[in-house]
Amino acid sequence: MIDTAMKTIVSRRCARLLILAAAFAASACAEPAATAPEWAWTGFRRPEGANPVIAPDTATRFFCPLRREWVAWQEGDTFNPAAAVRDGRVVLLYRAEDRSGEGIGQRTSRLGCAFSDDGVHFERLPEPVFYPDVDSQTALEWPGGVEDPRIVQTDEGLYVMFYTQWNRRQARLAVATSRDLQTWHKHGPAFAKAHGGRFRDAFSKSASPVTRVDGGRQTVARIGGCYWMYWGEKFVNVAVSDNLTDWTPLLGPDGELLRVLEPRDGYFDSELTECGPPAVVTDAGILLLYNGKNAAGKRGDGAYTPGSYCAGQALFDAADPTRLKGRLDKPFFVPEADFERSGQYPAGTVFIEGLVLHDGRWFLYYGCADSRVGVAVHEAGAERAARR
Repeated sequence: MIDTAMKTIVSRRCARLLILAAAFAASACAEPAATAPEWAWTGFRRPEGANPVIAPDTATRFFCPLRREWVAWQEGDTFNPAAAVRDGRVVLLYRAEDRSGEGIGQRTSRLGCAFSDDGVHFERLPEPVFYPDVDSQTALEWPGGVEDPRIVQTDEGLYVMFYTQWNRRQARLAVATSRDLQTWHKHGPAFAKAHGGRFRDAFSKSASPVTRVDGGRQTVARIGGCYWMYWGEKFVNVAVSDNLTDWTPLLGPDGELLRVLEPRDGYFDSELTECGPPAVVTDAGILLLYNGKNAAGKRGDGAYTPGSYCAGQALFDAADPTRLKGRLDKPFFVPEADFERSGQYPAGTVFIEGLVLHDGRWFLYYGCADSRVGVAVHEAGAERAARR
């Protein structure tokens, strides 16, 4: 089934990708609702006085099974959260760094867990729920840790998490599953079995699996008999799966990874287009929220700080998830607060990773300059998603 899907999609897409790559024009500031296309989700608002919703904590300790000592596991920075809904509560799994090293990527990351009834005010567990351990994945996760999760839920209630394994040599996109969001089973690298293992040890991260809304509940979607996910840091690539744990990246006619979204010179996403939270099937197509990094110099957009991360949106065909239908020229969400323009990324970062439907509203969770966790809320709610 996966082979059939790959052949069908690639045959449709070869010419379209080149045409769409330069089809848009740039302008400054966030995309206002009045000028945005109808398919776009504009109007995300930060709750007044609420952010950041999670910040570093120097008091909590955790006995690290690999260091064999107690560590202040979230005293460094807390950021880049996944979000899910369980028993009517929003659950965040957020990336927490200790102070075992200096510089980005030189500490150990673990995933903390926090709960909220209203999606804004959170209570945290005192110890991480996901971390490098003495297990089958140690060599891929130590000493850098586990990073930048995204979570989807199946119709049967299984939670599937996509995260980055970081051993300070290579980043790998990996998969884990859970029934309660606290006890997890690691399945290893997502692409280990695909294409004869060609991409098992290739650089990979940042998954946006495709979801749908049915009866007010957001779950992972099947399209054409397969599960789909967008993934990638520099470019947006695509992969398909029969079982949610083993994924096959789609390849282009040249045999290389198929790119469905790429950076654009002169725009806010001129340096990279990194996948954000789970994508959502809407009446207009598949909506992908992504993280755009602005390049320095002539390649970048002068309206935004070089190196800053702002959030963009792209729309793909629900019948052909590789076909790009539209793309915002301006970001819909930009760094504003001081804590979004300081920390580990003083250029400014709102790195979106968690998106859930809760109490009829969309809650978007993001990393603030790789240092804090923030939230923004879209009041439109479930009516913006297609009911399938």
